[in-house]
Amino acid sequence: MKKIRILGTGCPKCTKLAENAEAAAAQLGVEYEIEKVTEINEIMKFGVMVTPALVIDGRVRAVGKTPSVEEIRQLLE
Repeated sequence: MKKIRILGTGCPKCTKLAENAEAAAAQLGVEYEIEKVTEINEIMKFGVMVTPALVIDGRVRAVGKTPSVEEIRQLLE
């Protein structure tokens, strides 16, 4: 199972990133769990200073941008 975390305060870009991540995981047919991390102190534990950020299985994969569904699919494969 893939553990996907969306780091951000809930801005429109963060919401779009969560939607794209869900769509990418669903298209690949992988089991996944999405967690939205909105607490600034928790976000900073990942070394992230700019949101939104995408974390897959504990590894920061994108910071300060909203990757497309296709880009996220490639990160999940």
